Amino acid sequence: MMKEGMELIDAHFKGEGVSRRDAMKMFGAGGAAMLMGSGVATEASASSSAVKAKIVIIGGGLAGMSTAARLTNSLDNPDITVIEPGDLATSYQPGQTLVGAGIWEKDAVMYNTKDFIPSGVTVIKEKAVEFDPDNNSVTTSGGKTLKYDYMVVAAGLKLDYARIQGLGIEGTITSTGAHDNVSRVIGKNGIASIYFQQGSADTWREMQKFIADAKSGKRVKGIFTHPNTPIKCGGAPKKIMYLTDARLREAGARENAELSFYPNGSKMFGVQEYHDAIVNQFEARDMKWNYRHNLVGVDPKEKVATFTRHWQEKGEWDEDLEEYSIVMRAETVKKEFDFLHITPPMKAAEEIGNSPIGSSKGWVPVNKESLQHVKYPNVFALGDIAAVPMGKTGGSARKQYKVVVDNIIAMMEGQELTAKYAGYTVCPLITSIGTVMLAEFNWTKKPTPSFPLDPTQERWIWWLLKVYALKPMTQYGMLSGRA
Repeated sequence: MMKEGMELIDAHFKGEGVSRRDAMKMFGAGGAAMLMGSGVATEASASSSAVKAKIVIIGGGLAGMSTAARLTNSLDNPDITVIEPGDLATSYQPGQTLVGAGIWEKDAVMYNTKDFIPSGVTVIKEKAVEFDPDNNSVTTSGGKTLKYDYMVVAAGLKLDYARIQGLGIEGTITSTGAHDNVSRVIGKNGIASIYFQQGSADTWREMQKFIADAKSGKRVKGIFTHPNTPIKCGGAPKKIMYLTDARLREAGARENAELSFYPNGSKMFGVQEYHDAIVNQFEARDMKWNYRHNLVGVDPKEKVATFTRHWQEKGEWDEDLEEYSIVMRAETVKKEFDFLHITPPMKAAEEIGNSPIGSSKGWVPVNKESLQHVKYPNVFALGDIAAVPMGKTGGSARKQYKVVVDNIIAMMEGQELTAKYAGYTVCPLITSIGTVMLAEFNWTKKPTPSFPLDPTQERWIWWLLKVYALKPMTQYGMLSGRA
């Protein structure tokens, strides 16, 4: 199936006047093999270095294990330890949106961590719980204390459903692993969430019930939320809404469903061009939106969602500043639903946020270009846990891990840190079953398309990329340290 998809991509680029050679250049060497249908990334690793150091990586997910693989490829005598308790940490999280819409099965996105451990890398199946960067050591949940010369923090983030009142959920979870305490309520009574593995499968089941009600002639309401915290894959709350719309149309039941988006923010997207495109797409599909609404509570039995609606008003005149003050206002808003997709609040793990390497907001503070810790030069962070302005996507991690590896090796060799992360972020925004808008941008907050095509347009070619190419690019490219 992947080979057929690559042939379709190749043919489509020819139709757009883009040669295979140019397409491979724009994809980068790691994507070249995908366009050629081989299934194996071919990018050569960085020049091998004979320097030695003890490197500890916190987190064995996509960002952490890709970093371990590239370090292994780049060092003659690597000494790398990954601290990761989860058996499924490397799972393909971007695919959970497709699972939630019934396009993929849950098993299609589940990777076993042990299958992606680079040769020679030691994995400790425990959690890093104490950090002592002044003495270059970290302690695990099992009581092991490890010394390091360099530490890479790639621990991801936590899903904080417990912050939403009425769900009866305690504690936080990760996207993979045990979710029994959350699945007791999420995935039932029309409440869904694609952000954890079981939740993505349950989303499809609840969506089908919602569609069946609409098809029977019942007038139904679907609500989709976006919280007041940073989140991974900022486009996902809209993707699942687009896919719900597509499934309703497929069933001939769209006219009986009202679909409404309730984001905490005041825009659809941080890049103006993509914001404008999404607004136009929403209008064309009769999908509604209500800005500045933060989900704070859910009544699963009565099917009522509670939001804090917030806004600003002009206050009194300040004679000294010669301007009006700004007054924050808020009110509680309750909305009935038949289908509710929750994008949960997200946070850094407490043991990291509250440690010396953390920050008041939890995320690990790093220079946004070198990804080097602002206080501890031999500590780096990447992926969801890193405190950079943008970049909580797999596409961002694909750029970041190369910067981290290059800069660590430069430090080991006594060289300046010249590798820089330019803020590249990519969001393949699924807009229907068969179309995707490939939103690429960087620190400039301007579109930075990799291909000579209008990036604000929904295209079938990007659907093929999303469904056929990106998963094997991740599995055989990033996780081998070569893409």
